[in-house]
Amino acid sequence: MDSNKLSQRLLHVAQHVPVGARLADIGSDHAYLPVYLAKKGLISFAVAGEVVAGPHHNATKIIAQEQMSEIVQSRLADGLAAYTAEDQIDTVTICGMGGPLMVNILSADPQKLAAKPLLILQPNVGADAVREWLMNNYYEITAEEILSETGHVYELMVAQPVANIKQLSADEIFFGPKLVAQKDPAFIEKWTRELHREEKICTALTAAGKTATPKYQEVTAKIVQIKGVLADDDSQ
Repeated sequence: MDSNKLSQRLLHVAQHVPVGARLADIGSDHAYLPVYLAKKGLISFAVAGEVVAGPHHNATKIIAQEQMSEIVQSRLADGLAAYTAEDQIDTVTICGMGGPLMVNILSADPQKLAAKPLLILQPNVGADAVREWLMNNYYEITAEEILSETGHVYELMVAQPVANIKQLSADEIFFGPKLVAQKDPAFIEKWTRELHREEKICTALTAAGKTATPKYQEVTAKIVQIKGVLADDDSQ
């Protein structure tokens, strides 16, 4: 993967970035996403934010090599501190990290989201925490995808600000409102695999005589929830 050929997961993110966007890519690593979009003329400006010095320097080098310095800026900063109001950011991407960390980044400075940018988020775990944050902060999920790459499963969600938010059900928060409605093959595959994993944990807890523990209750509740969602799918 490089700035000319993105990985499949970043390519799917790129497809959701509006043409002409002013983008803040948080946790940008090598700045592959913003440089790719800039080279194709799909964005007007981008900040590649990185909290770690090494990736920041790598991003700066790649931006210069690709002669995209007039459009893409690499900045060493923590989370949304990478951009200012003067940057007029209208789209924020955060990809390839855990959901709880994404929530921490989004919550750290509420003023950074005062302009209500479009959010394109790709957590590799804990997507339910992200969905709950979005709902509580008046962001409606308009698109979702499940992607599998190099042994990791990523859930992509696009969210836009709204004046009135629809409250999500427990299943919609856990599985994703768009994903649970569509139940495409990737969704079925993921949650069938998760079901089998939880069933193995349940068996191990039972064998260890730990059926009275909170962990056992948590696992059995999750099994019931997953089975309930998968029950009406023809492939089960």
